[in-house]
Amino acid sequence: MKKRVTLTFPKNTVHLPIAYRLAKDFNIAANIIRAQVAPNQVGKLVVQLQGDIDEIDAAIEWMRGIEIQVSQMSGEIAIDENLCVDCGLCTGVCPTEALTLDRETFRLKFLRSRCVVCEQCIPTCPVEAISINL
Repeated sequence: MKKRVTLTFPKNTVHLPIAYRLAKDFNIAANIIRAQVAPNQVGKLVVQLQGDIDEIDAAIEWMRGIEIQVSQMSGEIAIDENLCVDCGLCTGVCPTEALTLDRETFRLKFLRSRCVVCEQCIPTCPVEAISINL
C-alpha cells in the first residue's frame, strides 16, 4: 500500500529522526518527495509512505501523537491547456519528470502516472495554468 502525505513539524519536533523511526518501528519505506526543514523553524515534508496499511495507519497515529500534523494528499495536478503557453518552466522543477516538453512540437506533456503531487510546479507556472484538484 502507498499513501502520499504532507507532514508539518512544529519547531520542537524538527530534530526527531522520523524517517528512521518509520522504517525501524513500523517497517515503512518513506520516500521524501519534497522537504523544507530547518532548525528552530516549522518544517514540512511531502512523503510517500509504502508498507502494510495497518502499519501506515499506526505510524500516522504515532506522528500525530508527537504533534506532527499529517495531511493525506488525495488530489491530482490539473493543467488548463487554454492558459498554458508551453514555456516549460514547470519541467525544471518536476522531480519525477511527469512534466516534459515534447522535443518535436515543443508542447507540454503531462504523464499523470509519474506525478506524485508534490505541487512544486504550481507556484512555478507564470500564467497559473497548473492547479490541484481535490
